[in-house]
Amino acid sequence: LGLPMLGVASAAVASTVSGVVTLLWLHVHMLRHSHALAFDAAFLRAMRPNGALLRIVLRLGIPTAIGMVVVSLAELVLLGLVNGFGSDATAAYGAVNQVIGYVQFPAISIAISVSIFGAQAIGRGDSARVGAIVRTGIEMNLALTGGLVVLGYLFARPLMGFFIVDSAVLGLAQQLLYIVLWSMVLFGMATVFSGAMRAVGTVWMPLLLSTLAIAVVEVPVAILLSRALGVSGIWIAYPVTFATMFVLQMAYYALVWRKQTIKRLI
Repeated sequence: LGLPMLGVASAAVASTVSGVVTLLWLHVHMLRHSHALAFDAAFLRAMRPNGALLRIVLRLGIPTAIGMVVVSLAELVLLGLVNGFGSDATAAYGAVNQVIGYVQFPAISIAISVSIFGAQAIGRGDSARVGAIVRTGIEMNLALTGGLVVLGYLFARPLMGFFIVDSAVLGLAQQLLYIVLWSMVLFGMATVFSGAMRAVGTVWMPLLLSTLAIAVVEVPVAILLSRALGVSGIWIAYPVTFATMFVLQMAYYALVWRKQTIKRLI
């Protein structure tokens, strides 16, 4: 949807219109097929708040929201550091984050799947299967996320070329991607452990461990190394942080959480 007269606002308007049209089409499609999630009278009656379920959703959702806020604040600090090295560094930062986002997608999806399957196993009284689910999640991360990391190293320059045309910025972005890309595997494995613990409602400790890694490791390391090594020092902070997250989440999962009695939430 092109709206030149609105300038930069056209993208926001296009996104809004796209969402509305998609929702209307989905509504009509599900009604035509008598889908269980169609927005009919029965669906609306089922949408009435359930107090017990709402408390569980808030119990799980609020820590997740807090974690997202912490990550966003840390990113603002790091972006401020990057901006201090000029527009080329900022452009490289944006391009590298684009590639990292694609590599992180399967890692995050695997963690969500581990949490879902873990909750199902616990719900049917088969908590012993959680270990096998976690092991499968780790193996899938090594295969899928690791595979994307290998492709990223093999085709780093063409990938960066989708976002950058200036040769100097392209070289810088490629260098930064080399520094951080491998650590996405560590990030993925850390989220597998935290996802498994969240399956039974253990949310505050994984959040605390991730927050500690960000506040005590990522930000200070980025500040110190940026002064010593320049913009590359900021990116070194990511692998250090993800390695710390991995060790902390794995240690708590293996040494504390697995030794507790695992019970279903409802």
